[in-house]
Amino acid sequence: MIIIDVTSSGSIEKALKELKRKFDRTGMKKELRKRKEFEKPSIKKRNQKRHAIHVEKKFKNDGIS
Repeated sequence: MIIIDVTSSGSIEKALKELKRKFDRTGMKKELRKRKEFEKPSIKKRNQKRHAIHVEKKFKNDGIS
């Protein structure tokens, strides 16, 4: 749980800015997006393989220069 003390930071704008920073640092946004829909393990593996192939092709073509 993220706790921000509004009285110590002065204004609500500063507290909101601090909350956004802490929210991004903890990775909660990624976790929320990941939990939004269930993804089967077989589909996760398939997507990881596709991503790995894509990255490999990308760097393989760039290194030939």
